[in-house]
Amino acid sequence: MQAESTNCHANRTQAEVQAFSSRPLWTFPSGTLGELTRASHVRASLVLATLPELRSAARDLPPAPMAAEAFAAALRGPAIRVIAEVKRASPSKGAINPGIDAAVQAAHYVAGGAAAISVLTEPTRFGGTLEDLSAVASCVSVPVIRKDFLVHPVQLWEARVRGAAAALLIVRALSPSELPMLMDAARECGLATLVEIRDEEELARALEVGATVIGVNNRNLETLIIDPATAPALIPRIPAHCVAVAESGMQSAHDITPSALAGADAVLVGSAVSASADPASAVRVLAGIPRSTTARR
Repeated sequence: MQAESTNCHANRTQAEVQAFSSRPLWTFPSGTLGELTRASHVRASLVLATLPELRSAARDLPPAPMAAEAFAAALRGPAIRVIAEVKRASPSKGAINPGIDAAVQAAHYVAGGAAAISVLTEPTRFGGTLEDLSAVASCVSVPVIRKDFLVHPVQLWEARVRGAAAALLIVRALSPSELPMLMDAARECGLATLVEIRDEEELARALEVGATVIGVNNRNLETLIIDPATAPALIPRIPAHCVAVAESGMQSAHDITPSALAGADAVLVGSAVSASADPASAVRVLAGIPRSTTARR
């Protein structure tokens, strides 16, 4: 019996090693994602010296605003939950709403039923700031996510000090050593994570580092091309114990329905609600769309 157990363990280990070695070698992203990731590395290097100060400031704060379990719970329910995004501009659309007041916009979203708020802090292509993050976190009671092209733990500590409950991590932008490092840093500073993927290999990487809230982006950030079939195809492969979030390219209930039927728990919507003259109503028509509770097991 002992020999049989040992052999099974050896075979399993060999299979795991073979599966890992068969993965495509990670390369630095190309296109727009590559540009934004490089710029983020530069931004991180410029504030790296503030890391001890940020850690000290975080110790003086109340407990983290939203533990990972509570963040996930906010995005679960019998109907689709909406993560509404504060977004002034984007590389694909250019200017969307340059004069947006982040705090006022977020309050409108919450009034419309948003379960969480995503705040873009990338400054050059999205027009975001860390001040936007602080302003939103101070005026809403729902979880606030720092959305950026984060590459270094110092940026997670920035988010924590500014009041974020969670931060976005993009699997394609992070090397096999960077992703677990950032997941560990998020846990250390008390942030939940929304881990973004686009294919099955990235899903495997997300699950290996313990991601429990996983976003599927319909947009290829390297080319900026949207394929609306991406999220509906991948969401059924996300384990049921995880929260599945569909991202990008959705403006109406009709756009959201395929992901809802595939078992998505939530959708992240940015341009449509940021550009709306009535952001509360724009969120309201998207919130509450029935979702399949049997598509993911």
